[in-house]
Amino acid sequence: MEVTEMDRKATGIVSYLTIVGWFVAYFAGDRDGAKFHLNQGLVVHLTFIVLAIMGRIPIIGWFVWILRIVAFFCGVLGVVYAFQDQDKEIPLLGIIKLLK
Repeated sequence: MEVTEMDRKATGIVSYLTIVGWFVAYFAGDRDGAKFHLNQGLVVHLTFIVLAIMGRIPIIGWFVWILRIVAFFCGVLGVVYAFQDQDKEIPLLGIIKLLK
């Protein structure tokens, strides 16, 4: 049985869906072709993790919900860009580069 890798577009889309999806896209997908979306997907997921931790602080918890909504829409926009096969940065988070 032969294992085939995901193409660039599928890798980009899956990388935004969940953190498990990001790992699947990273290890089973087109790492070189979708590096841009893998990076942005990782940034979105790490942002959600940081915001979840910050949401535990009572005084700023309500403000963090607003930031989580903004991060969610950034992730949705990333999926749209990946679906259109465009390498456009998502607003606010797109300037962060974690993968080289």
